[in-house]
Amino acid sequence: MNNAVSLPHNRLVLAALAGSILLASLGISIAAVALPTLSRAFAASVEQVQWVMLAYLLAVTATIVPAGRLGDLHGHRRVLMAGIALFTLASAAAALAPGLGWLTAARVAQGLGAAVLMSLPMSLAKGLVAQERMGAAMGLLGTMSAIGTALGPSVGGLLIGSCGWRAAFALLTVLGAGLLALAWAALPAARANAAAARAPLALGLLRDRAVATPLAMNLLVGAVMMATLVVGPFFLAFGLGLTEAQTGLVMAAGPIAAALSGVPAGRLTDRLGTQACLRAGLALATAGLCGFALLPAVMGVPGYVLALMLVTPGFQLFLAGNNTAMMRAAPEAHKGLLSGLLGLSRNLGFMLGAALLPLLFSALLGADGLARSSRQALGQAFATTFLVAAGLCLLSLLLALRGKAVHSSQA
Repeated sequence: MNNAVSLPHNRLVLAALAGSILLASLGISIAAVALPTLSRAFAASVEQVQWVMLAYLLAVTATIVPAGRLGDLHGHRRVLMAGIALFTLASAAAALAPGLGWLTAARVAQGLGAAVLMSLPMSLAKGLVAQERMGAAMGLLGTMSAIGTALGPSVGGLLIGSCGWRAAFALLTVLGAGLLALAWAALPAARANAAAARAPLALGLLRDRAVATPLAMNLLVGAVMMATLVVGPFFLAFGLGLTEAQTGLVMAAGPIAAALSGVPAGRLTDRLGTQACLRAGLALATAGLCGFALLPAVMGVPGYVLALMLVTPGFQLFLAGNNTAMMRAAPEAHKGLLSGLLGLSRNLGFMLGAALLPLLFSALLGADGLARSSRQALGQAFATTFLVAAGLCLLSLLLALRGKAVHSSQA
């Protein structure tokens, strides 16, 4: 049963849940901009300081499903509070780190807390937000993730430039303490779910097409989303000849568009239904990915930005529809587990996209590589890579349509 809380308390609940997603996203992006400074501060190689990022991401990926399961077993509010506290303490330890090893260990602990912050807000929303507003809540959570990704480099850069790298982790400490107080005041106490304790890990859920299909689509879309973040800058810099500052400005359009489209996408999900929105989102994203392959060759940078303006709202529509459908259908005893599985499938998609699609782009360039390839060769490799990405997105759309056909035949 959905015990939705009423306004104005509902706004505090949503603020606490959105703040959790925002803080976990900041934990990724604010550290990325600190890596060059850390390399100088600790006289360390790029490979060594990369572990400041990798330790966090690996900890999140490895524990996001168990974190959701812990919420099912011991109460989602209690586990979320513990996760925020761990994140806050680990951020303080990172800010005080005397060496790179200490900092990396603190980042592992921070990632363990972030796994809770990423997995439990969706499951808490299922119990605390009215069903007819679930899409808007999921859209808000997606918006906070985009804002955290966009704010991290700019806020981190300003802090590190004026106060040093420790200030970035000090900010996370202060924000974590504030979020802990807000969550303590806003989230209603709830008992652990006795049914969850009686069911083992319910891995049989993964054989249910209503669960497996959204997870598969989430993984494929995550891989495609990462292509725009990883392959895009190489094409902008080498294929279109942009400077680092110009590349950053063009790339910033993506998170800004995501932040602006997340909440409207969620409201459309509530109004039009989850399946209609996720299919429309996949169709729009597929069109945008084809736009990446075709428009820059004709229009240059404006064509790239136009494609970005198509694909980003498409992703947001898909995420709002897919996440809402998954959480609405989730059994109360396993909503934390399924929320964690959504996070895991997204992260695995990110890692696959970051590994395989740049590899395809590089293979298409051949022995000449980035530095010696002509702009025409770079454009062709970029176009082919994004046509493959469009194919993955189209595969997700076919999975969504197949799922609809199966449900119709069973009705």
